[in-house]
Amino acid sequence: MKDLYPTFDINTLSTCNSINEIFSIDRFSEYLEGNPKTTKVHRHAFYHLAYFVKGIGENIMDFKSYEVVPKSIFLMRPGQVHNWILDESIEGYVVNFSSTFFDQLQISSSLIDQFPFFNLFPSDQMIVLSENNTDKMKTYFEDIISESSNPNGSSQIMIAAILLQIFALADKEIDSKAAFNKTNYNSLIFKKFTELIEANFQEIKLPKDYAALLNITPNQLNFICKQQIDLSAGEIIRNRIILESKRLLVNFDLSIAAIAEKMNYFDTSNFVKFFKKHTGFTPEAFRKQYYNKSN
Repeated sequence: MKDLYPTFDINTLSTCNSINEIFSIDRFSEYLEGNPKTTKVHRHAFYHLAYFVKGIGENIMDFKSYEVVPKSIFLMRPGQVHNWILDESIEGYVVNFSSTFFDQLQISSSLIDQFPFFNLFPSDQMIVLSENNTDKMKTYFEDIISESSNPNGSSQIMIAAILLQIFALADKEIDSKAAFNKTNYNSLIFKKFTELIEANFQEIKLPKDYAALLNITPNQLNFICKQQIDLSAGEIIRNRIILESKRLLVNFDLSIAAIAEKMNYFDTSNFVKFFKKHTGFTPEAFRKQYYNKSN
């Protein structure tokens, strides 16, 4: 069967202000007009920012629905699956950039992954700005358009600097109680844990095995996870497995058995039981439900 969603790269999109194949910025209405396929389910191979100043709608991001309202900003990392459902009055800005955009300026792309909305287990990816920051945010995007429209030798450095200001402003808007303490030992252990999950979740599924890789006890790992995001280590691992399973399930050319094997469940019935236990749906029921919502 046909693949339900495509993966977009920056050079496959129509854009008005692209200084190279690793960065683009557009006014949102022009972006939608040039890329109507972005209203259908798709995956990005790049970082994706959208700031809205007018209009309403919905962003369905990794199978969760978020309301689009004026003063809202969305910050998405590569690999996420989403689609826009927006009214005709929508106005705002959209920025797409590759991790190599920062790397080629000798700015490590790992820097931006420290922000909670861009790390491997992102949180606070939709933020409604306070009134005193809306004009400032709009100015940042207008400045990027200006730099992109008339690029010179320093334009990329200027754009990178403005992007970092956008990320910092968005980060300040996040409730400090929910934000990560980026300097303490436990947050560093948690970051390493999430990196290990991302690299190994298909093969390693037990908290005790990750604890061993981190040279800490399972109880210590659970304590750190609870402290950082109020979830147990097991819940975090399961959530990542479920998310990847959902991403695979909306590709209709993959059978349930093939997906189970990709997730390292060589007995398909075990995968079906696991998925239903933690979502309330069988894989096939989830697939049909999502297909019906997308059509």
